[in-house]
Amino acid sequence: MSMIRKTAALAGLAGLALVLGACAKGPEKTPAELEVLRAVGAQITKRRSAAPPPVQLTRALLDKQSQAYIEVTIENRDAKAYLTRALTRRDSSPGTVEVWRTQDNVSLALRSGMVIATRGLGGGLLSAQVPAADGAAGPARGGARRYTVRAKGNGQAILSMACSLQDLGPEPVEIVEVTHPARRLQERCEGSGGVVVNDYWVDSRPGRNQVWQSRQWAGPETGYVRIRQLRL
Repeated sequence: MSMIRKTAALAGLAGLALVLGACAKGPEKTPAELEVLRAVGAQITKRRSAAPPPVQLTRALLDKQSQAYIEVTIENRDAKAYLTRALTRRDSSPGTVEVWRTQDNVSLALRSGMVIATRGLGGGLLSAQVPAADGAAGPARGGARRYTVRAKGNGQAILSMACSLQDLGPEPVEIVEVTHPARRLQERCEGSGGVVVNDYWVDSRPGRNQVWQSRQWAGPETGYVRIRQLRL
């Protein structure tokens, strides 16, 4: 699911392997020396087949990108991906809808920063009714919430919940070397989906309607996802 290209180099290993192979054929080598050479060759083969180390995410690297990015982590799978914004639209409900997608077409839809659908995650969230307001990021109020999730086969299940909203006050958030002034909003929802707690770190500056970071429930199977806005 990774979006940002990872790079790794094992320079000179192929040439070194050839040299070691040539040395192993020499009649002057003792059995002990040959065993050492075989052990070194095995280590090189192991290093070749190992996965490259993850790229170090820095602000300099993000500034070189031409697209907006979010980072999404699925907690119960310890899986992380970087998604680009595929489209932005308005519909008959308040708030702006953004669809974010990976290269292998896994997608996440947000309304004013709140998760309303997932695709490609298995047992996904088909839709969610969220309390959005025009010109404001994050939840606008508490109240009823309804999730439609995929059930067995091609079936659907509707989970109805009642939510309360609390403003926990100022809580700046640091995202890859940049600190954003923010307020933390917390939703607590209870109902047929059990007990769900969603947290949103919303920009506290006037006119800046941006959810910089959140931890949200995305259905019974996917569980919680952590989202960070890396680059607008």
